[in-house]
Amino acid sequence: MRVQRTFVSSASPVTPVNGAGFAPCQGLWHHLGVPVKTAFIATHYNVDFTEHYLAPLLAARGYGFLGWNTKYRGAEAFFRLDHALCEIAVGVRWLREQGVENIVLLGNSGGGSLMAAYESQAQGVTLRSVAGERLPEALGALPGADFYISLNAHGGRPEVLTAWSDPSVIDERDPFARDPALDLFTQALPLAPAFVARYRAAQEARNHRITAWARSRLETLAAAGHRDEAFLFHRAWADPRMWDSTLDPSDRAPQQCYAGDPSRANFTPFNVGLTCTLRSWLAMWSLEASDCQGAPHLARLRIPALVLQSTADTGVFPSDAQAIYGALGSEDKALVMIPGDHYLTEPAGARDGAADHIDRWLKERGA
Repeated sequence: MRVQRTFVSSASPVTPVNGAGFAPCQGLWHHLGVPVKTAFIATHYNVDFTEHYLAPLLAARGYGFLGWNTKYRGAEAFFRLDHALCEIAVGVRWLREQGVENIVLLGNSGGGSLMAAYESQAQGVTLRSVAGERLPEALGALPGADFYISLNAHGGRPEVLTAWSDPSVIDERDPFARDPALDLFTQALPLAPAFVARYRAAQEARNHRITAWARSRLETLAAAGHRDEAFLFHRAWADPRMWDSTLDPSDRAPQQCYAGDPSRANFTPFNVGLTCTLRSWLAMWSLEASDCQGAPHLARLRIPALVLQSTADTGVFPSDAQAIYGALGSEDKALVMIPGDHYLTEPAGARDGAADHIDRWLKERGA
């Protein structure tokens, strides 16, 4: 049978239908045209997952696959976790309405911590309010899922941005000014452990400085009758592991990141977290304030969980996958390393191999 794709569009419990007419929650339902027992839902913080590369492969194996977007598709700068989870719930309920018995949360790449947060909050709300914003009532009624899969996933948004950030930044308004003592790309390789330790501490300090500034700036704006403003976060292709492949060794190509050579990519405007508002920084990227960190949510999961990690990923490293596996509260959990890059474009057959692993794992559990 041929894989079919059906457009799904739904209203949101927290956001009205756009004035132009489109609903905030949208996705593509991949299926073989027959009822399914088990289905996947995949959502990212801002990347469009409607046509996820695993969708047709898993549908061809007899599963349903809902590639699902919240209103934050392409709108990362305004992200609120509480609203996103309420809109993921719309997709989960839609799957139940189709008669799906087993729902699999597929947490791919940045979506790993997002889908873990969804299942965590389905067990009871622990999210904090950001800058005085009220949590929506719908957050207290998220329907739970049955399985969780982490696929080449980052630990969480604050963790990945901090690990990738360049702490040699002198002026947040000037993407080219830098402190030579913390310049990753002028260091001899392999990097000295003392430099790496100092560099990691400086990365965290940069995150905390921006958080302190964002909070102070919000107070200033509030006193003037304003609510928020935008700013840019520069230089986020500077994880030492991207430059020195002896750190956290794997099969990855040396001196590579998702945007190519990190010493060049780091000074371009194409990086994760580039555009923020004061509130979205606190909601998504801040080590102190954001509930988008992965470990606290992973610890609350009780459903069977599978961690799949590619061995040649240039942005998620073996220790990241091991940390996700270690943080999971599930008793039934597994960590499997598979060949491939981050998107499983190489080697040939990598995507089918991942789909086969998932298929076997689910069948072993009666799904």
